[in-house]
Amino acid sequence: MYKAEYIKRTLIFNEAGGTSRGTLYEKPSWFIRIYDEKGRSGMGECSIIPGLSKDDPKLLENKIKEVCRDINNYLNTYHESLLLFPALRFAIEMAMLDLNNNRAFELFPSEFTRGNDSITINGLIWMGSANEMLKRIDQKLQRGFTCLKLKVGAIDFNEELKILQAIRSHYSNKELELRVDANGAFSPTEALVKLEALSKFDLHSIEQPIMAGQAEAMQRLCDKSPIDIALDEELIGINGESAKLDILETIQPQYIILKPSLLGGFQSAEEWIRAAEHNGIRWWATSALEGNVGLNAIAQWVFKKQNPLKQGLGTGQVFSNNIQSPLYLMGEQLYYDKAAGWTNPFDS
Repeated sequence: MYKAEYIKRTLIFNEAGGTSRGTLYEKPSWFIRIYDEKGRSGMGECSIIPGLSKDDPKLLENKIKEVCRDINNYLNTYHESLLLFPALRFAIEMAMLDLNNNRAFELFPSEFTRGNDSITINGLIWMGSANEMLKRIDQKLQRGFTCLKLKVGAIDFNEELKILQAIRSHYSNKELELRVDANGAFSPTEALVKLEALSKFDLHSIEQPIMAGQAEAMQRLCDKSPIDIALDEELIGINGESAKLDILETIQPQYIILKPSLLGGFQSAEEWIRAAEHNGIRWWATSALEGNVGLNAIAQWVFKKQNPLKQGLGTGQVFSNNIQSPLYLMGEQLYYDKAAGWTNPFDS
C-alpha cells in the first residue's frame, strides 16, 4: 500500500521570460511525494506552463488532491486515466522511479549521476528588446556556449533579422549553432516568406513556425522550408503510439522536441522516439521550465539515451527560489555533483 502527499510552490523568474505567447514572471509547480510500506519515498514534480500545458490549471490542484487521496488505484491506471493531465502523469512516474531506486533523486544511475560525465546543452535567449537580446547573447557566448536558441516572433521581425545579422557578422555557423523558436507565431500565409528571410543566417532549425493543429500547412512548410523544422507544441495532447506515428508520417518534420511535462512523461516520450526513428526523424529534449526536481529527472533520462544533439536543459538558473540540487553548469556542460545536497520543498 502506498500513501501520497503534495505541496504547491510558485517559482519566480530572475528576469521576465519573454515568448511570443507573452511574458512569464512566475509559474506554479506541485511536488508530489509517494511512500511505500517500507518507508521509502520518491518525489515528482508536476510543472505546467499556463496557456500551453494540457493540464487545466483550474482543475489541476483538485485532481492532484484526488490522486494523492486514492494513490493506490491511480498507480495502476494513471497512464490511461490521466490523459488530460500529462504533467501530473509525469510527476507520478517520476516519483515512482525515484522511490524504486536506492539514492534519493537518482532515477537513472549513470556516469552522469556519478559525476563522471556531462550533458551538452544550448543556451536559451529570452525575447526582449534588440539591445536586451544582444546583451544576453554576449553573456552566453562569453560563458562558452557554442549553440544558442533564440525566441522569435514577439518583437518586430526586421529587428529580429538585424539581431541574427549581428550575430552572424561575428560568428559563422561553424563557430556557433543557432536555433530559433517561433512558438507558433507565424501565420501559414506568411511563414514561408519569413523562413526564406531567416535562412540567410545559416540556422540549424526553427521550432514550431506556425500554431499547432494545422497538419497540412505544417507538412507543406516542412516540404518547402529552406530551414529544418522541429515540431514542439504540435506533439501536445497526442496519445498512443499509432497516433504519434500518424502525425509524424503526415507532417514529416526534420526534428521533434520532447518535453516530458507536456507530453505525459518518459513512457510517452519513448513512444515519440520510436515513432520518430521509424520515420528517420531526429529529436532532442528540453525542459518545460520545471524546477530542479523535474529538470533533474529529465537530464538523467536524456543522458541514458546518449542523444548526440545539444539538449535544452539550461533552465535550472532561471528561478530565484528554485530547489537546491546537485545540478550545475560549467559553460555549456550540465553536470551532477553527487556530493551536493537537495533542499526539500516540503521543508521550505
